[in-house]
Amino acid sequence: MKVNLINKFTLDEELNSFLDPIYKGHNIGLISDAGCPGVADPGSDIIKIAHQSNIKVVPLVGPSSILLSIMSSGLNGQNFAFNGYLPIEKSDKKNKIKELEKISNLKNQSQIFIETPYRNNKMLEDLIKTLSGDTNLCIACDLTLNTEYIKTLSINEWKKNSINIDKKPTIFIIHKD
Repeated sequence: MKVNLINKFTLDEELNSFLDPIYKGHNIGLISDAGCPGVADPGSDIIKIAHQSNIKVVPLVGPSSILLSIMSSGLNGQNFAFNGYLPIEKSDKKNKIKELEKISNLKNQSQIFIETPYRNNKMLEDLIKTLSGDTNLCIACDLTLNTEYIKTLSINEWKKNSINIDKKPTIFIIHKD
């Protein structure tokens, strides 16, 4: 069985070759190493090509950290937005955090985002410094593992708590009532 790897280094011109086994009469599967293929995952590029080539795409149920986190957050699961990664540059990140907080308040919409695991502690620090004290923050970390951690607190309450989420896959959700 041949395994192809798609990541941020995969060139656009290489993507079509991922479907070569289908053209030879074989079925293939798309698996993500951390989440759900096509959801915050580069697999969506392959799926798009499959649709353009009139290849049937069959989704299979599996864990999605985004959905698991909103399900377990206690925050608004009727109206939410996934925002991917926030900007890295300090002032841009602060502005984006404030913008998401404002949208959450105006639309009663939970705002979900992720960070590169080695920057998680810095993200948490920036959220605590930037968000209003009454804004809720859910941290959902290591979902489905025995080290799973899911907690929703107000920013004022997070200021009293200390956690280490360094190098752990984490979903952040903010919601301002």
